[in-house]
Amino acid sequence: MSEASLAIAGSVAMHVVWNLIARHQPRRAYALWWVLLAHLLVLAPWGWFCLYREARWSPTLIVLTAISASANATYFLGLKRAYDHAPVALVYPLVRSSTLLIALWGWLLTGDSLHPGAWAGILVSVAGLGLLASTGQRNGQRSALPWALLAMLSTSIYSLSDKAVTAHVQSFGGLLGFISVGYLASWLTLSVDMHRQTGAWVPPERPRLRVVAIGGLCVGLAYVLVVHAMRSMPAAVVVAFTNAGIVLATFASICIFKEQEHWRRRVLAVTVICLGLLILGFWR
Repeated sequence: MSEASLAIAGSVAMHVVWNLIARHQPRRAYALWWVLLAHLLVLAPWGWFCLYREARWSPTLIVLTAISASANATYFLGLKRAYDHAPVALVYPLVRSSTLLIALWGWLLTGDSLHPGAWAGILVSVAGLGLLASTGQRNGQRSALPWALLAMLSTSIYSLSDKAVTAHVQSFGGLLGFISVGYLASWLTLSVDMHRQTGAWVPPERPRLRVVAIGGLCVGLAYVLVVHAMRSMPAAVVVAFTNAGIVLATFASICIFKEQEHWRRRVLAVTVICLGLLILGFWR
């Protein structure tokens, strides 16, 4: 197994762990706000030190950092607002369909050339994500769609800028520092949005400490592994493979947590996603 494959596998494992422990957190707790804060307090200082010392600083790197940080902040804001109007089961699969946009932007802007079979694999997996999203449809969901689409677009932007950054940041610690800049921008954006909506700068509730601690470790490190894998793979391919985490989380919700609603359609959806990832793995 290649280093990039191991990085993707590690990222998927962390993603699943975070999603399983974060289940059913009260909305008033703003779990993502606490998790980003934990990352900034525990991991970010070392990452920023590595980024300062080891990065190949240039105007290009500064611009890429600004683009990525802005897109990250917009992503988290769009995701949070979408969740205010629709369940995770609808919103998150739609956002993760950004792989198709990433492939298109990569082809148009950076010359990333994918095999037609890889395009087919991405299209099939996106179809599965769309089917999975249909299981979360509720009344009033239209209000969530613009925010979900904004989060999807933001994902495609920061994914390509993050891949470009790997040419300027060689160490894992430096990548952690780079990602932490975006997470700082995201946390500040969520804080301002929360203050605008509630008048408070700190959420009225806090998730369990283990949720905050594990989330703070997993959320940041999982994405650093994704960017690390982009050193040797196209960004769209890496992001598509990380959707294996959705497959595992879905099976866990059905088999472990006994969430049986629409289970047949959900199993069909993740089967389609798996088929797409198998095609992508063969032709990448």
